[in-house]
Amino acid sequence: MLEFMSQMLSIESVGADVESAIAKGIQELGVSRDQVMVEVLEEPSRRLLGLGAKPARVRLTVIRAPETPAPAHAESVSEADLLALEDADDADVPEPATEQELAEAAKVGEAVLRKLLQSMGIRATISAQPAPKQSGEPQHWTLDVRGGDLSELIGRRGETLAALQYLTRLITSRQIGRRAYLVVDVDGYKARREEMLRRLAFRMAEQAIQRGRTVSMEPMPPHERRIVHLTLKDNPNVSTESVGEGENRKVTIVPRRPQQS
Repeated sequence: MLEFMSQMLSIESVGADVESAIAKGIQELGVSRDQVMVEVLEEPSRRLLGLGAKPARVRLTVIRAPETPAPAHAESVSEADLLALEDADDADVPEPATEQELAEAAKVGEAVLRKLLQSMGIRATISAQPAPKQSGEPQHWTLDVRGGDLSELIGRRGETLAALQYLTRLITSRQIGRRAYLVVDVDGYKARREEMLRRLAFRMAEQAIQRGRTVSMEPMPPHERRIVHLTLKDNPNVSTESVGEGENRKVTIVPRRPQQS
C-alpha cells in the first residue's frame, strides 16, 4: 500500500534551480518541506548567454504525518476524546462558522481532489454534497468519487482512501485558512461500510446485554472504531472501550451492571 501511495501522491515541479522547483511544488501541494520526499529528476543546465537553458525538474511525494501510537492498555473513549483525535491534524485551524463557509470549503476540496486524481492518472467524476447531520458528528460535506474500477483508491481496510482523504483535507485547509470538514468517499464505499458497522454495533451490543459479558469486535482502523463508539455512546446498557495495539486494536462492548435500588 505504501508503494502505491508513493506513486499516487506525487507531483512534478520545475524551476530555475532545484530549490525553486521544490518551493513551487510545496506551494502547489499546500504542505511543508518536511512533509515531502524530494527526487531530483533533472538538474538545470545553462548555456552561453542563457540560450537553450533547461530548468530543474523534481518529483515531490507527500509523506503522511505519523499517527500518534495507541496506548497498550484498554481505554474508555468519550465523545470528546474521539473528536479531539479526529481534529488533531488541524488543531490550529479556526473552525468554519456558517453553511456558506462549509460549501466554499467543499468547492475548494473538490478542485483539490480532482487535481490529485488527475495526477494519479485516474479518470472519475466527483459529486459534492452536504452529509446528513448525525448526533456527535460535526456538519460536513462528502466528496464522492465515481468511475470504473476504483478499488485501488480504497485499498486494504480502506487505508488508501483514508490517506487520500487526509491529503485532500490538508491541502484544502491550507488553501482556505481553516478546518476543512470534508469526507472523501469512493462509489459510496464509506457510506455502505458505516451503515454495516452501525448495524453490527447494535447487534453486538444486544449480545453483550443478553450474555452479561464483554464481547469483542474485529480489529478496525481508527475511523471505523469511532463509528462504533459514537453509535453506542447513548446506549445506557453498555459502554465501549478500545483495546490492543496497531492493526490488532479493536472495540469491546461492555454491559453495564444494573444499579442497585
